[in-house]
Amino acid sequence: MGIVAEVPRAVRNVWSVSFGGGLEADDPAPSTTVYRRRHRHLKRYDRSAPATGNPVLLVPPLAVTPSCFDLRPGQSLVRYLLAQGRQPYVIDYGHFGYADRDLGLEDWTHDILPEAIRRVADEHDGPVDLIGWSLGGAMSLLTAAAHADLPIASITGLATPIDQARTAMLAPLRLVGKLTGGREMALATRLMGGIPQEFVRIGFRLQAFDRELGRPMFLARNALDTEALARMEATDRFMAGMPGYPGRSYWQIYRSLVLRNELAAGSIRLRSDLVIELAKVTCRVLLIGSRGDVVVPAASVRRGLDVLPNAAEKRFVEVRGGHLGLVASAAAAASTYPAIEDFLSC
Repeated sequence: MGIVAEVPRAVRNVWSVSFGGGLEADDPAPSTTVYRRRHRHLKRYDRSAPATGNPVLLVPPLAVTPSCFDLRPGQSLVRYLLAQGRQPYVIDYGHFGYADRDLGLEDWTHDILPEAIRRVADEHDGPVDLIGWSLGGAMSLLTAAAHADLPIASITGLATPIDQARTAMLAPLRLVGKLTGGREMALATRLMGGIPQEFVRIGFRLQAFDRELGRPMFLARNALDTEALARMEATDRFMAGMPGYPGRSYWQIYRSLVLRNELAAGSIRLRSDLVIELAKVTCRVLLIGSRGDVVVPAASVRRGLDVLPNAAEKRFVEVRGGHLGLVASAAAAASTYPAIEDFLSC
């Protein structure tokens, strides 16, 4: 009788997360705008007591929203940092359209991120700790390498793609690219002005195909587990909100990081007259990766130890979880977050 009595609740739960209004409302950590302009919205997360230590600037990659750092309570690096007494900030790039097709990675490494770092440092009269996820970690390293004068105390790269030859799922793209020189991608991004948000969302779901395939079984197995369903719902909400890529930036990522694998050799050419060398990074660096991450495997991240010869300190920590999971999951709260705090506290 007990199992039968729970059937209506199980049906309601599954319906809510699949077709209804959801089990749990989106409730981001409160924040205050420091400044807001096109593709550069700097926010300071609110706290009731004075912060300790350096301020922390969270740097998301392109094509995702900053909610990767604050998925939900228990899966939020933002809330963890606040609980540790730190003052986190985040830079939000907003959405991209055809009008943004000429934005390149140099717009971030030489404008958007340096401005954000300086503004955060000015608010605290001291250096800033950067934490970047995925491409956000690479952009943080490149920004530090390009500007020796920036007040950067440390950089933490979460699933930062350094050696793309270590990413098995990219092997077909790299093979095709060797034959075509990437001309098909150059043409596509030129015509579309970038990668539309719908394509990005589909691509992220394909990367987590096992999750999508196992979704019916997961729902059936956890129909009465509201916490498990809320975690799934938060991930679905995150993926549904992904913006697109500006054309020039995506072409640079495809050409320089995927086809040529330039970061694995320690530098990247963004323009004919602009080469950034990772050897110029001199601050402390923590790299975190996971073998369970098929998008940026641990071996790809670990390569950073070899191409950052002048970093004041280099650490690599391996954790569990997928590409999103290592930054926004219950497992991340038990492993990734403490590893970050241990590094920042030194």
